[in-house]
Amino acid sequence: MSKIEIYTSPICGYCHQAKHLLKQKNATFTEINVFGDDSRRAEMMARADGARTVPQIFIGDRHIGGCDELYELNAKGELDPLLVAMDS
Repeated sequence: MSKIEIYTSPICGYCHQAKHLLKQKNATFTEINVFGDDSRRAEMMARADGARTVPQIFIGDRHIGGCDELYELNAKGELDPLLVAMDS
């Protein structure tokens, strides 16, 4: 089963919005706090092709991007199938 990982910071409103949407979908995710943790931020940037901003969201091996991209997937009806595929 694929997993959801979200790199966040506790002071980031977009992180809170992204987590809220995932919780609404009853999706279980692992939150990785990069605030003040240079090694975790470097890990995030390496996985996210150099992206420095949070959140950075991964579903399985797929890099979704940030909060806007997550909400865009949801608006297009593409988020639920990704989440359902995880349970298969």
